[in-house]
Amino acid sequence: MGMGAPMGTAMDSAALHKLTQWLSPTYPVGAFSYSHGLEWAISAGDIADAATLEAWLRDILTLGSGRNDAILLAHAYRTDSPAEIAELATALNPSAERLLETEAQGAAFAKTTRAIWPDDLPDMPYPVAVGTAARQHGLPLAETLSLYLHAFAANLVSAAVRFLPLGQTEGQAVLCALFPTIDTIATEALTATLDDLGGCAFRADMASMHHETLKTRIFRS
Repeated sequence: MGMGAPMGTAMDSAALHKLTQWLSPTYPVGAFSYSHGLEWAISAGDIADAATLEAWLRDILTLGSGRNDAILLAHAYRTDSPAEIAELATALNPSAERLLETEAQGAAFAKTTRAIWPDDLPDMPYPVAVGTAARQHGLPLAETLSLYLHAFAANLVSAAVRFLPLGQTEGQAVLCALFPTIDTIATEALTATLDDLGGCAFRADMASMHHETLKTRIFRS
């Protein structure tokens, strides 16, 4: 289906609808079941209000898995053989729960997408599956990156609203404050190499490990 629209050009209506559908909370990837370690961080007191939630999410986006996911998505988009990118995405996960999160969501995304559009989209880690599908469907990479990161942050805000004494309006304000960060990460991912992968959001990585031992939890990660 081609390499997609040139970066910087406006999406047509069909492409916009498809990309919005894929990254909507209603697309059945099960994102609502995962907190990316946020549940443990809240239990431990690292996150207690809107300010600490915003800081935590900004670190994940700029220094952790948000940035890495964007780079992996971009490279999956540009290759005819995403298997190597999928292997790298699998290896980068710092914990069993993070691996479950990306593999389960990626498999669910691929399953639903294959059922609606008869493409050859194998089960892969979530950002790789989205990048591969966007290439197959000719969707613009820049917008795919931005909306992927938006959906990632929005899901974690939703998780926090369910767990913290944080209202819906406060949660939406946190998400809005992250828009410039999302745009920056998406833009940087357009030209980043695989050598740029890495991170130092160590507390978030530890949260995903500690979450496995939480006695009472409502999320799978």
